[in-house]
Amino acid sequence: MAKDKILVVDDEEDILDLVEYNLKQNGYKVSCISTGEEVLETVHSYKPDLILLDLMLPGVDGFDVCKDLKSQPETKDIPVIMLTAKSEDIDVVTGLELGADDYITKPFSPRVLVARVRAILRKKNKSSGIEKTSDKIIRVQDILIDTRKHTVQVNDQPIDLTFSEFRLLQLLAERPGWVFSRYQIVDALRGEDYPVTERSVDVQVVGLRKKLGSAGKYIQTVRGVGYRFKE
Repeated sequence: MAKDKILVVDDEEDILDLVEYNLKQNGYKVSCISTGEEVLETVHSYKPDLILLDLMLPGVDGFDVCKDLKSQPETKDIPVIMLTAKSEDIDVVTGLELGADDYITKPFSPRVLVARVRAILRKKNKSSGIEKTSDKIIRVQDILIDTRKHTVQVNDQPIDLTFSEFRLLQLLAERPGWVFSRYQIVDALRGEDYPVTERSVDVQVVGLRKKLGSAGKYIQTVRGVGYRFKE
C-alpha cells in the first residue's frame, strides 16, 4: 500500500470528503484544508509528497498559492495537481506556467483522480517509462536520446534535429504524460526573454513530428494547453 502523504486544498466540503475517502482507500495519508492562507504553514508542518490544489479558492486563490510554493526552495519540488472547472483552458495554462505539474477538471472520476496522483508520484520517485542507461542517455518508446552527443535515433536509425528540436524532444521525453504549455516550452528552450509566439512553438512541434516519422505520434497535442509525450 502507498504511504505517500497528500495535502488536499478545496473550499467545497463534498469535494474534500470525496477526495479524502478515495485516496485513503488507496493507502495514501491525507490532510485536508479549505483556504489558501493555510497552505504554506501546513506544508511546512505536514511535509506532503503531493498537493491537490483547487484554483478557485476564496481569499488567496490557487494561482497565488502555486506561485508561492514554486518560488520557495523548500517547496518548489513538491508536485502540484490543479483542480479546475471544465473548459477553463486559460486557467489551466496559467497554472502550468506557474509550475503546476498536472490538472484534473471538475467533475472528475475518483478512479481518474487516484490514477493521476499515482502517476505523478511515480514520476517523482522514479521516471516511469524511461530507461536511463546513464545520466546522458534516455530510452523511451522507440527513441534513443544521447544528451551528451546531442544525437537521436528512432528504431536505431539516426535522426537529424536542430538544437531547438532536440531540446524540445528531450524536455517532453524526460517526463512522459506531463503537460507543458507553449510558454513553458519556450522558457525551457530559450529562456524567459526570448521573443516568441505560440505559433512558433507549434511550427517546431510539426517539424519535430515529421522528422521522427512513426515515432512522431508520441508527441501529443493537449487542446488549449500545449503538448505532452505519450505515456
